[in-house]
Amino acid sequence: MSRLSCFKRLASDCEGATLVEFAIATPMFLVLVVGILDIGQMVYGKAVLTGAVHRAARNTALETRNTSEADASVRNAIAPILPGVTIATSRTSYYDFADVGRPEKWNDANGNSRCDNNETYTDENRSGTWDEDVGKKDSIGDANDVVVYKVTASFSPMFKVPFLPQRWGTRTLSATAVTKSQPFGNQTSYGSSAGNCA
Repeated sequence: MSRLSCFKRLASDCEGATLVEFAIATPMFLVLVVGILDIGQMVYGKAVLTGAVHRAARNTALETRNTSEADASVRNAIAPILPGVTIATSRTSYYDFADVGRPEKWNDANGNSRCDNNETYTDENRSGTWDEDVGKKDSIGDANDVVVYKVTASFSPMFKVPFLPQRWGTRTLSATAVTKSQPFGNQTSYGSSAGNCA
């Protein structure tokens, strides 16, 4: 029998074709399913984290605020979705919403948008140095202060996509909430002492 007739016979033979098709399609289907589960875990985790952070921020805006309980409530809310999760939190307080992210006031004599060359500044947050962000770091603020609460969650994915080991490492999700504390007392104004930048 010639090679050509052998190839023709093999091409017309359909026995076992389903097994070959299954062997080709199954790995791609499994990668797709695991990829969808992986993305689903991240999207659901982000949604739960955002809700937990907003709830915790509202709770710490009250006069009876407890930051340890708030952080624990965020961790407890996301732990079932992101097993083995670790969280890092930060709080920065400001006098008003307009102050969020703005630098302390200074005389920018050389126009380089940095406080340097012995330029004078006002130490509004009482840190003793000029700061690019006027907010008080690691502070829940006083009455009527605006607080930016940020949580970063690090976790190892439950669903590891086959053939993509670089996607198996630690992932991070973050959420931020901005609240204004209850007016339970008099708000402390910014400092007014002057300083010189090095």
